[in-house]
Amino acid sequence: MKFRLKAFGLHLLASATVLTLILGALYFGWYHWPGWYLANATQVVLVLICVDVVLGPLLTFVIANPNKTRRELARDIGIIATIQLSALIYGSGSLWNGRPLYYVFSEDALSVVQAYDISEHDAELGRQRNTEFAPHWYSLPRWVWAPLPQDPKERQVITSGGSDVIAMPRYFKPWNQGLPSLRAQLKKVDDWRFFSGAEKILLKQRLQASGIAIDQANTMPFTGRNRPLLAVFDPTSLEIAAMFKPK
Repeated sequence: MKFRLKAFGLHLLASATVLTLILGALYFGWYHWPGWYLANATQVVLVLICVDVVLGPLLTFVIANPNKTRRELARDIGIIATIQLSALIYGSGSLWNGRPLYYVFSEDALSVVQAYDISEHDAELGRQRNTEFAPHWYSLPRWVWAPLPQDPKERQVITSGGSDVIAMPRYFKPWNQGLPSLRAQLKKVDDWRFFSGAEKILLKQRLQASGIAIDQANTMPFTGRNRPLLAVFDPTSLEIAAMFKPK
């Protein structure tokens, strides 16, 4: 039993260290709040934890036997490590491809734009026409404004449902330039269609508990692949004062 526990502990330590380093780099580089929530990354991370930190060490505990030769033990652990590595590569690749690149204000909402939301064609057009806001492999999340284009034909293509301007970096502009438009779109919690009646009640309770007035037009939904957050803006500076989950 002592041999099995030692093998289990070493495997657990190695697996947890590797996973912590990878997830830590992704989190602090791209997924820090609100990216983690809006990208709904928890499901992928739970699978990684189950396979790499739980299942792998447990299998090592089961197969670790002091009566086995070193060659047999190395073979068995190698098989387990290969399965773990495959899961780690798949999960880390999913998180990398889905990393948040932009937090965009457009029309009447804030949205997170992830790497796989932007096609290579749109990314290349961004690099050609709007270098400042073009995405690169090393790009960290940026706050931008994405107004609809002034050209009637381009505008028609987007508004007719062919594409979405928030995934077209060639149209992105500095965040500060969009603040006047953003101010005009702020509403009370009850006026948003993004939330259910029960969610609105809960959100208003959370605003009141934080000392934020619920009778002012100072909020906007923040959308992604999870339920939208409610972003609350300071009426003077238009900085985001708080963000609340609807559940």
